[in-house]
Amino acid sequence: MNTITEYLYGAYGSNLNKDQMEFRCKNATPVESYTLKGHALKFRGVADVEVSTDGSSVPLGLWKITKDCEKSLDRYEGYPNLYVKKFIETEHGLVMIYIMRNQDRISPPSNCYLDGIATGYYDFSLDNRKLKDAVTDSYLNQQ
Repeated sequence: MNTITEYLYGAYGSNLNKDQMEFRCKNATPVESYTLKGHALKFRGVADVEVSTDGSSVPLGLWKITKDCEKSLDRYEGYPNLYVKKFIETEHGLVMIYIMRNQDRISPPSNCYLDGIATGYYDFSLDNRKLKDAVTDSYLNQQ
């Protein structure tokens, strides 16, 4: 039986936004920022990360979440149909992230969605260059 009641979740999209996470997961607690190496931020209409071998990295906001928070996030993220879960070993322990099941297309995010993510970057004091680069890439390489 699993007795873990809290663990870490790594947000890179709209769940960086503290107001939005408060609405989705009242018991989530922001912990700190983290750099996920070997991955790249992509937009497929919504945010996603993919494995990258070019030295890319993705800024994450780490949240301490409960099982109830995870259930709420599963619903929001469309798990297991739209996103699947990946567990990454970090110096902070295991961190759960969501990765899109289908990574075939690239397309820009809506302005409203992007604004929410930009607020999350501010909330976690993240450098927004990776975000800007991913948005630019989504316009240049949309499929």
